[in-house]
Amino acid sequence: MAWTQSANLNWLGNQHFAKGFYTEAYQCYSQALEVDRLNGDQRALATTLGNLGNICAVSGRGEQAQAYYVEVLELQKILGDDRGISTTLANLGNLCADAGAWDRAKAYYLEALDLMDSVADHAGKAVLLSDLGLVSKETGAYDQAMAYYQESLTYMRRAGNDEGQADVYRMMGRMYLGQGRYEEAQSCTLTSLDIARRLRDELRMGGAWYVLASCHEAKGEWEKAVHYLHKVVQVDEKYQLPKWGENTKRLQVLCDRLAQIHEASHGS
Repeated sequence: MAWTQSANLNWLGNQHFAKGFYTEAYQCYSQALEVDRLNGDQRALATTLGNLGNICAVSGRGEQAQAYYVEVLELQKILGDDRGISTTLANLGNLCADAGAWDRAKAYYLEALDLMDSVADHAGKAVLLSDLGLVSKETGAYDQAMAYYQESLTYMRRAGNDEGQADVYRMMGRMYLGQGRYEEAQSCTLTSLDIARRLRDELRMGGAWYVLASCHEAKGEWEKAVHYLHKVVQVDEKYQLPKWGENTKRLQVLCDRLAQIHEASHGS
């Protein structure tokens, strides 16, 4: 009975999590944790602690997330759950990456990668390879990053992970953008956008539009930059995303720049 109660609370928390209702999700997971600690079911406890770690990670509570993940890891080692251990190691790597601790992130990712190979977790490996690509990109190892991204795409296709493919192409676009390789950046990002449109995934479409806006801004193509950033701001507002204010200000700056150019051209 207690297991069923914990499972139901975790399921409800997952529903809230998927909709972005993090406070409600955290409350559900916290209630499940009370049940699990009383019941003593280690597998159920590991699941709940993992969910609590995830919700803390996405809501900016890194230290709390790490504490949950470390407790999960100890339980998974006792249970001999190699697949679960690899996921938790990847999550710890993500926390390090979020904090800019790239060497520590890579160490966690590589340890997780070895386990994923041993349990043939190809879907998990696909995501992890893209994470390793990000670490390589952020530390200036661009060729290595591209190799990781390409390998990630291969596994994403095998797993039928279209969302993941959209993310990887966008990450490749961002890398090329940072190198000033604008045509390649646009090509990768447009591929990401095409996938996102097919999925009708507005959030991923917004992510692609953001990169495209940056490409056109860097090239001095102000009208196209405004066009894409306006779409980004619409998505930000619709989903109440945290960068709405920042992107709105940036859009206004671009609009002002475009207006000045138009005035100058008419004046001449």
